Amino acid sequence: MELLYTPGVKINWTKAEHEGGFEKIVRMLSRSGHRVLMTLQRKCSNLSQLMKCPAVTEPLNFLAGRRIALDTSRDQIPLQYPATGEVLCSMQLASKMDVDRAVTAAKDAQVGWARMSGFHRGQVLKRAADIIRSRLEEIARLETLDTGKPIWEARLDMQSCADTIEYYGGLAASIAGEFLPLSDGCYAYTIREALGVVGGIGAWNYPLQMASWKSAPALACGNSFVFKPSELTPLTAVVLGEVYKEAGLPDGCYNVVQGGGEVGQLLCSHDLVDKISFTGSVPVGSKIMEACAKGVKHVTLELGGKSPLIIFDDCHLDNAVSGAMMANFLTQGQVCSNGTRVFIQKKIITEFLEKLVKRTKRMKIGDPFNDNTTVGATISRQQADKVLRYVNLAKQEGAEVLCGGQEVTPEERFKGKYAFCNLNK
Repeated sequence: MELLYTPGVKINWTKAEHEGGFEKIVRMLSRSGHRVLMTLQRKCSNLSQLMKCPAVTEPLNFLAGRRIALDTSRDQIPLQYPATGEVLCSMQLASKMDVDRAVTAAKDAQVGWARMSGFHRGQVLKRAADIIRSRLEEIARLETLDTGKPIWEARLDMQSCADTIEYYGGLAASIAGEFLPLSDGCYAYTIREALGVVGGIGAWNYPLQMASWKSAPALACGNSFVFKPSELTPLTAVVLGEVYKEAGLPDGCYNVVQGGGEVGQLLCSHDLVDKISFTGSVPVGSKIMEACAKGVKHVTLELGGKSPLIIFDDCHLDNAVSGAMMANFLTQGQVCSNGTRVFIQKKIITEFLEKLVKRTKRMKIGDPFNDNTTVGATISRQQADKVLRYVNLAKQEGAEVLCGGQEVTPEERFKGKYAFCNLNK
């Protein structure tokens, strides 16, 4: 495998790892004036070492600028690596007291943060984006450990996170009200003010992107932020907190509380939380909207969909096949905006399916950390079973399985929880 460090400079990453040459190559590139965009900490250079990294083994609740070990009486759940089921650590779940602490810390920190100019807030966000880029490979590997998605996807996700934070960093300085001239020499003006404390509740398919998409605009506008990631993918949201702190974000402006629905409910109902941003299912989104209505909170909902993909006979067929594959197989199909309903004009359906089946059979299911892997692991045993139930339901309703449709066995893929790509006619 080759990784591009800077235009025109390529290295053989696999060879470098085997020969222990990471540091040597990085030093060589740096001395030559190249900006090294991807670095990999040697202590986390393989899976067993990655599982022992501080980002995994240290506490996963992040309050007032640091990881916090909660009281030992708190409930704990095992965090598993989706590809093998191995337990990475035991994660402490936040209680009402812990949520109160996080929200109070956010409330106290928000006042000073909002008083800073938009330009200075933007500089903090831009530094955070640069830090993510400098640690891209390291954080991407943690994201793969968290989600089971292929490492090449995780790298793209991390770049997207840096781009998002940088974008809002650039936007922060331009946040302003309006000046409106009136009659008789009078005028009116508007001022944009921060809301206060924003609560975020994320999903498990794009953990760091959820944290970035929700926190960056909130912070740019002078708000503070309390985030609850999915209990299945808690790792990188905490790393983002450490990145923000390194970039100069005041303690308390970004906090992470771990847990399931109960913790999310505590955030939604908290008197000091002024807005909730949620990504997840429609039924849960409906409950959140109801809870926020009681306190007249601002709310943003990004919910699941059933998006149609319509392909006509005048299409570029190979491009259409590529689009259909991306729309259904990216992140193992675990994306709310996937094109899960594909409508094809009858005239081209036979040729379309032939091409689609041929290319689908070439997809490689395997180790998420292998760059040649196309399909990684589903997030959990429960999710894998759900996918298989849909396949079986399609068969019962008369669908013809053209490719796959069964779970890959442990003997085939190192005990991973995989549901094979399936095409039903």
